Parts: sequence; structure tokens; C-alpha cells
Amino acid sequence: MEKTVLITGASRGIGRECAVSFSKAGYHVAAVYNKSREAAERLKEEIGCDIYSCDVSDCAAAEDIARQAAKRTGRIDVLINNAGIAEQALFSDITEKMWDNMFNVNVKGVYSFTHAVLPYMIHEKYGRIINISSMWGQVGASCEVHYSAAKAAVIGFTKALAKETGLSGITVNCIAPGVIDTDMNAHLSPEIMAELAEETPMNRIGTASDIARTALFLADEKADFITGQIIGVNGGFII
Repeated sequence: MEKTVLITGASRGIGRECAVSFSKAGYHVAAVYNKSREAAERLKEEIGCDIYSCDVSDCAAAEDIARQAAKRTGRIDVLINNAGIAEQALFSDITEKMWDNMFNVNVKGVYSFTHAVLPYMIHEKYGRIINISSMWGQVGASCEVHYSAAKAAVIGFTKALAKETGLSGITVNCIAPGVIDTDMNAHLSPEIMAELAEETPMNRIGTASDIARTALFLADEKADFITGQIIGVNGGFII
């Protein structure tokens, strides 16, 4: 039976690589994006996925998308909560609006789509929920207090939900990427990226493929005894 994976933030970067990788592995992909319609259309043309546009913090929209995504096979096997934003600012310069926006996308988005998808997984007594956090959610980053706090919340969410869903055959895990070569880090100069690579024991910057391969592993049926875990994919940048 064809499996379905629902991926938020799927039009670019890590989400896009996950969509392509899961499609190659035989999954039907339901790709959620917000504003990058052209990129989403290109992804649809490339892998034949379904695409849906919404603000991930909109719970009603998340429920509607989950309902549509489940129509094809009657189930949603894997959810990858990837949608996220990042921003650098001194804490004293972080406005209430900036704080709320960071948590709406990075945390409420995880809540809304997990809440929408979980009933389908409970019905099937099977599911894989994979949340994308950040190494800064583990150790914190200067000038990124709101980002670090939001990504730390995703880690706490993962550990707590895993304790609730195990009896239903549902695993909940979290990937904490290090420095990854995506649009989110495009503002960093080549010199800074080179310095970050030198600080990484594996002596390179991570790729979206590094994260997608980890997600595929966690989604596999053979990973059914792994839950509530935070998998650091950071080349040894933090240990």
C-alpha cells in the first residue's frame, strides 16, 4: 500500500529535499507551503505531489489539508513538521510582534498540523511524527533568543507527545540540524560559512539531503523502537 507523508514548509530547502527523497522512496507526498507558490508548482511538476497553501498556524486550514491529504489512501503515515522561520536580533530589539510571529510559525504550526493529523494515525495505530528543531534549541544562540526559545519548545513538545502516543504505535522524534546550506542561512557571507565549516568537526556545512536521509530513517518501520529522541545532525558542532 502506498504511504502518505505530509510535509510543511515543503517548497524550499529541507522540506523540498524531504519531499523529493520520500517521493523516490515510494511515498505519496502532500506538500504544504505558504508563499512560495512557483517553487511549490515546480515541485509538483517534478514529483507529482499534491500541494496546499496555508499559514501553518491556522488550525482550521491544517485540519482541512489533513482531511484532503488523507483522501488518497485513507491515512497519513508520516508527518514532517518542517515549516519554520529564523531571525537575528538583540533581545532588547525583539518586539512583541516578532516574538509572536516566531512562535506562531515554529511552535503553533507544529501544534496545528500534529493536532490535525494525529486522529488519522491513532485510527490506524501507526504513525511517524518528525519535528524539525535546531541545535540552537538545544544550546541557545546569541541574538536569536526568540528563535532558540521556539525551537526549544519543539524539543519539549516532541518528548512529551512521544509519551502519549507510544501505545498507539506512533513514534514522535525530532531532528536538530546544525548549520545547513539553505535559504535560511543565505544572509551569511561566504567567509562566515567557511568559518562555521572549520568549527564543525566534520569540516563541512550540512546539506538538506543530510536532514532528509535522517527523516527517511526515522520514518522507516524498522525505527519503531525510537521515539522521543532528539537527533542532532550537525557534524559534531555541538555534542
